Amino acid sequence: MKTDEFIAFLAKGSGAEPAPALSHKLFWAFSMAGLISLMLAFTIIGAQPVEAFMTPTPWMKLAYTVSLAVAATFLTIRLVRPVANRQAPSVWLGLVLLAMLAFGAYHLALVPDEAKREAFFGQTSLLCPWLILLVSLPGLLALQLTLRAFGPVQLSQAGFACGLLAGAIGATAYALACPEDSPTFVAVWYTLGIVLTSAVGAISGRWLLRWT
Repeated sequence: MKTDEFIAFLAKGSGAEPAPALSHKLFWAFSMAGLISLMLAFTIIGAQPVEAFMTPTPWMKLAYTVSLAVAATFLTIRLVRPVANRQAPSVWLGLVLLAMLAFGAYHLALVPDEAKREAFFGQTSLLCPWLILLVSLPGLLALQLTLRAFGPVQLSQAGFACGLLAGAIGATAYALACPEDSPTFVAVWYTLGIVLTSAVGAISGRWLLRWT
């Protein structure tokens, strides 16, 4: 057998994992991350009463975290595929983040001076980012172990995207338990919790996403 024929024989059937397989596995990892984060949030804090969902506050928080999760999902998928264009999900993420920060700043500007501190720090600012990180870590591990099989090349970037996704999922679960109602609080402290999870993902991705 000639060298060229031998190389062609070895390469036969190789190539990227089919997109449906990646989407299917990511869906199950996403579902597991969401379920674990929700269980942890309800165990640590407890669920918000049903009456709370008659107000706009929970829906504001969920709109933010779910929008981040959707954009992070697309970014994660594209980072697993090195040749995929990442511009659209990156822009989407940036717009969602800027919109929430702008909304938080606008709300803080409208609040009376004596209430600004409460609007910014709430009652749980020292705990919120760390609790979001805590409820997100099991989901981060599940996502990274799932995506490792697809052999991402840029490990830190893919790990960051996994952390962003896990953080957004964790923040969504946390929002269902968190009593804070200030958009400024959400823009600052929820975002910090998601950023912390993303940083952990970027660091751990160097090892957990390495294909073996």
